[in-house]
Amino acid sequence: MITADPLHAAAALAGAAAWLLAGRRPGPARARLLLAGVGVVERAPRRSPGWLLPGLRSRREWLCLPVATVLAVLGESVLPLIAGAAAVPLVGRRLRAGERRRERDRRAEAVIALCGAVAGELRAGFQPGQALVMAAGATGALGPAEPAVVAAARFGGDVPRALLDAAREPGTDGLAGVAACWRVALDSGAGLGAGLDRLEAALREERDQREELRAQLAGARSTTGLLALLPVVGLAMGWALGAEPLRVLLHTPAGLMCLLIGGALEAAGLCWAARIVRGGKR
Repeated sequence: MITADPLHAAAALAGAAAWLLAGRRPGPARARLLLAGVGVVERAPRRSPGWLLPGLRSRREWLCLPVATVLAVLGESVLPLIAGAAAVPLVGRRLRAGERRRERDRRAEAVIALCGAVAGELRAGFQPGQALVMAAGATGALGPAEPAVVAAARFGGDVPRALLDAAREPGTDGLAGVAACWRVALDSGAGLGAGLDRLEAALREERDQREELRAQLAGARSTTGLLALLPVVGLAMGWALGAEPLRVLLHTPAGLMCLLIGGALEAAGLCWAARIVRGGKR
């Protein structure tokens, strides 16, 4: 059993927060600092405290541990620590899924910009290969496949095949449409700019539909999050009234049973709500 006063709890939280915020300089960056110039070691630029934020954003799931530490100290039990450690991989997976979704959206938006940029360069009088090279550098829509596509466009390679290879990345499905327009223009002589204009309009319409769907589901997500926080609000109200809810939940058989059943129902409710949201997306 853990016994400590609030001062120890604050110290533990501060130490955990400092560990999360502190970030060591990566090895390559340190090597560049030492080897910069010709035999001269440069002084590292003075950075503002804002440099701590990227480290915190990359380890947000570890914030579960300081919170669990405080609850463990206040409740004088190791159960919150166990729950916090178990929540770290789950929260991390959820955060990484959100990052992947944002990256897919960013790439899809870049593909839309690529279509418009290539069409604009064609209208300005540039050849298709030149237009693609300039638009690819300006939009960054091709990602890791950009060198292969640029080489194919400059030296007369198979541009549609290179675009199809680039379309395998998440969020770049629209590049398959660009490849199809390019192939049709090569085979039949149809206007590439007109096809890209129509493709851009279709991709924008698809993007707008996704955004509208997310806006409609935002209310359901907000309601789910609010319902998930209600037990925490109840515990806070009980603590304010002097009922010592943590002691009851963590140190009595009836409290442990209520904690187990309540946690199971909470998890089941969140899974059910997430399934409803996924069904709405489909």
